[in-house]
Amino acid sequence: MHFPLHPETPQEGQSLEQLFAGRGVDLDAMYTRMKGLMDEEGLPYGKRSHTYNSRLSQELGKWADTQEGGEAMHDALYRAYFVDAVNVGDAGALLKIVEAVGLDVTAAREVLESRSFSDAVDADWNLSRQYGVTGVPTFVAGQKGVVGAQPYEALENFMREVGAEPKT
Repeated sequence: MHFPLHPETPQEGQSLEQLFAGRGVDLDAMYTRMKGLMDEEGLPYGKRSHTYNSRLSQELGKWADTQEGGEAMHDALYRAYFVDAVNVGDAGALLKIVEAVGLDVTAAREVLESRSFSDAVDADWNLSRQYGVTGVPTFVAGQKGVVGAQPYEALENFMREVGAEPKT
């Protein structure tokens, strides 16, 4: 499910200083915390200076879900945004990602130009509001949720609380 995290962000993006202006956010501390969590899980995480509007990438991700091999698009979008600081609101940058994962660039261009997956993303956004999602990631199960990057143990406890049985 897709979520409208800062949908007001312009297509060209904005600096993190602008995004968090007046909120007393320590950007270096925020990065250090997230980098530590990502390192613990073996996930790459870069130091970004900007945030970008993710709407087009969400629409392209919905399209990729309909394509054979499309699951690779989600990992590539993660890496582009969180590691390489790519503007995922830029159609040209998105098409380069499509090409890199081996999906049909012509079809992807048509999706971006026609906005044919816009309604599907709107439906996700509406559902996320119904669930009360306020940040990413959010894990929802059994009418309960956990918001934000969490250590494995917190997610394990959450799954126990909602009655999930461990696989043996």
